[in-house]
Formats: sequence, structure tokens, C-alpha cells
Amino acid sequence: MGMSYFRRYRMEIDLRQRTLADPELPRGFTWVAWDEAAIDRHAHVKYESFRDELDSRIFPCLGDLFGCQRLMTEITTQSSFLPQTTWIISQVDNEGNPVTDCATIQGLRQSTRNGAVQNVGVIPQCRGLGLGRALIQKSLDGFQQSRMNKVSLEVTADNHAAVGLYHTVGFVIVRSMYRAVEESKLQAY
Repeated sequence: MGMSYFRRYRMEIDLRQRTLADPELPRGFTWVAWDEAAIDRHAHVKYESFRDELDSRIFPCLGDLFGCQRLMTEITTQSSFLPQTTWIISQVDNEGNPVTDCATIQGLRQSTRNGAVQNVGVIPQCRGLGLGRALIQKSLDGFQQSRMNKVSLEVTADNHAAVGLYHTVGFVIVRSMYRAVEESKLQAY
């Protein structure tokens, strides 16, 4: 059984003395702050965002709803979980009521002054609307309010759209690493 290796980048942004752009949502969308009762909503958006993407082959839990629920529980029960960095973006109806969850992000404290974005997910039908950028900016604001100096994330190098987005927000590549995956798990991709 063969192995495939996928390059991943660790990217980082220095928040010290940085003025962050205000996150802007397109018309018809709203922010949903972290609430423990919304854990399944986050998991569902994560699943819808990643299930047909390469990352779900590299990280199988992302291609399975139960795996996404388990991952959200693992993230949110850590003492390092930062609720103020964790958001959902929902589409709203004409009265402004959330009707469809479209995007999710979570964050953790890695050390006294360093944080880490755990996942940025936007469902396929809502990509290209600026939701990913808004999520990152909103989460970075939460990290900055938590007095984090630096924030990191990891991204698959072949995800050019995400890498480009993170660059435009201010992240820089600080390290490349490789993730080994059995080829039998990649055949469905």
C-alpha cells in the first residue's frame, strides 16, 4: 500500500501594532457568536465545507459528520478554547432571521500570547462572497482582544484560494511540512 505526501503550510500573522480591518459581511448575512448550543451547527457547516475537498482525504474526520461533531467537541472543551474567536456566518431571511449556516471558524490559545485558528470553512455555494475573509478578520479581532501577539494556522499548499486569502489578510508562510496519507484513502477524491 503506497503513501502520498501533501505539503501543508504553517502561516502566521503578527497582531502587535496591527490595525485590523473591520470584517464586512455581504447583505443578507449575519454573525452568530459562539454558544455551546450551536456546537452541532458548527459541525454541520464544517462537514458541508470540507466533505468533498482534498482536506477531507488528508483529515478523514472532516469528511464525516460524526467526525466533525467529535472535532468540535474536542476543540471547544479544551481549556485553551477562545469563544471570542469562534463564529458562524448565517444567511438571513427578509426579517433578518438566520436560515442557513454558511461558514464557521474556531480558535485556541496555544500559549500565553499565541493563538491558532483551527478551521475556516465556507460551504461551496457561498464561496466567492467574501465570507472567508470576514471570518478571518472577525476571529483575528477576537484574538487581538484576548491579547494574542501572533496567530497561526495550517493550510494545504494546493488550496491556492485559501493560501492567497491568508496572504492578503497578512499571514506569511513560516514553515512547510508534509502529511502522509495512504493512497487507498485518496481514491475517492
